[in-house]
Amino acid sequence: MLSFIKLASFLSVMILAFAAPTELEKRLDTSSHCGQWDTVTEGSYSLLLDQWGASGGSGKDCAALTSVSGTTLGWTTTWNWSGGTGVKSYTNIQLNSGLNKQLSAIKSIQSTWKWSQSTSGSIVANIAYDLFTSSTSGGANVNEIMVWLANFNAGPISSAYNSDGTPKPAKSNVSIAGHTWNVYSGSNGSNNVYSFLPSNGASITSFSGDLNLFLKYLTANLGVSTSQYLKTAQGGTEATSGSATLTR
Repeated sequence: MLSFIKLASFLSVMILAFAAPTELEKRLDTSSHCGQWDTVTEGSYSLLLDQWGASGGSGKDCAALTSVSGTTLGWTTTWNWSGGTGVKSYTNIQLNSGLNKQLSAIKSIQSTWKWSQSTSGSIVANIAYDLFTSSTSGGANVNEIMVWLANFNAGPISSAYNSDGTPKPAKSNVSIAGHTWNVYSGSNGSNNVYSFLPSNGASITSFSGDLNLFLKYLTANLGVSTSQYLKTAQGGTEATSGSATLTR
């Protein structure tokens, strides 16, 4: 399950508002969706099948919502990709409200995410939050901030590498939200990318914390401006190759 509980501005108001869970569940679309750009929206959230790199290989990705209760969504995705070397899909839950606020005005982005995954053989993928900032409200992406909860033979974008070819962190053993992270910095050719990966290499299958702490770390230590606007907040899995099912 993935829950973005609150994105609070300087007014400290609750941004998200839902109808009673029973009302949502009566009309909840729990069918499986497999289209390249399929979207299922419930309240302030959307399930996105973002298969932006599908043409770089072969396979498919299907996903479905399974439950909604307040600000908590249950969902699942099954994917099978082969060929090429790039990411094929980022199936995710996206927050649609309370965004386009300057970082200096955000007090918290509380989120809880508990998940499990079954795989068939070796896979290349991650499970990660993905946030984007822009210089103006709703403007072009300037910074991408990823918080990886799991790394399956994938690697973060980095501007520096060790002698053995592995990405070299810009900062190591940084304590945020109850875990310790290595922070990587680089560019994807379009915008800056900052990636937080668990420093011990272990998967975090149950995360609960304030995502705003990662933004505050970047503004205090790696030059991200507090005048940037938070444009996008998502959580999902980037899949490159193999077969897996991610649940809740």
